[in-house]
Amino acid sequence: MKAFVAFLAVALIGASAQAEPVKIRADWNTIPGQFAPLIPTVPQYAPGIYRHYGTSYVVEPTKLPGGGATLTALASGETDLSTLSPQTLVLGVVQAKLEMRVIGQQISTEVPGYLMTYFWVRDDIKRVEDLKGKVIGISSRGSNVDSAAQMVMAQHGMREPRDYQIAEVRFPAQLAALEQKKIDAAVLVPPFHLPAKANPAYKPLFGVGDAFGPVETLMWIAKAEFVAKNRAALVDFLEDNMRMRRWMFDPKTRDAAIKQLSDTTKIPVEQYAEWVYSTGDYYYHPQAKVDVARLQKNVATMKEAGIIPEAIDVKPYVDMSLVEEAAARIKD
Repeated sequence: MKAFVAFLAVALIGASAQAEPVKIRADWNTIPGQFAPLIPTVPQYAPGIYRHYGTSYVVEPTKLPGGGATLTALASGETDLSTLSPQTLVLGVVQAKLEMRVIGQQISTEVPGYLMTYFWVRDDIKRVEDLKGKVIGISSRGSNVDSAAQMVMAQHGMREPRDYQIAEVRFPAQLAALEQKKIDAAVLVPPFHLPAKANPAYKPLFGVGDAFGPVETLMWIAKAEFVAKNRAALVDFLEDNMRMRRWMFDPKTRDAAIKQLSDTTKIPVEQYAEWVYSTGDYYYHPQAKVDVARLQKNVATMKEAGIIPEAIDVKPYVDMSLVEEAAARIKD
């Protein structure tokens, strides 16, 4: 009898453990464009969008500088689902020797018909060559904007550190650093580009698209073992995120989505209303699919420019079966 009671206790503990939702530690650097800090509060603004949240999984947002710091956190086990660029995907595979899987798209940039990302300068800078000996602001090493800056400068005969300097500056502080002349070129992502756009003292000089063309800018990437162990929860996560994307871009519900964004960032709705979650924003694939051919081209472009040590075939590291399974479930 005692043995049976002990067995029953163990079984009940096991069942309870299985019922616990998977905790997905997901990093982020800035929003809009990255979902992690928005996900936990979606149910407050739109009940029924995140149908599996709190049941099969929960999200623990972790703010990181991006780029190399993000890759390091994934490699060391500090995060589970990482927001990574094409460059950090390659570095993770080639240098960190990680078995990584791209399971979904967050945003693509420089896509025709959508928002472009530019490096802005003061009006005394007339051309790229005028940045020789100057300081260029980026968000973090290993990011797409880091790669783009290096590639465009190299196209104009300048190579860091001989001809210019790179300074890591948080996206929200880029414009202030430009105004204070701490940097001479600032990469302004939304909504931080809006004050510069309204000020004739500043102008866009070159864009990320001048280096890459369209970019699979930010992707959800996890270690292969985490994907294999938690596949069901990740498919639920992606299914819910697809509903969130529809909610964001649907004209009937976009206002509620903007309100959520405003409440989260503490930035007034008015600064988002004209552009966010529209063709004035970056491109969000409705089913979170990564354009594998575009990603491969991004990798080839970086290799040609000497940004990465070697090119990889990205196909073995991309698993779109999860988003495909998630998309097939959505009937409403």
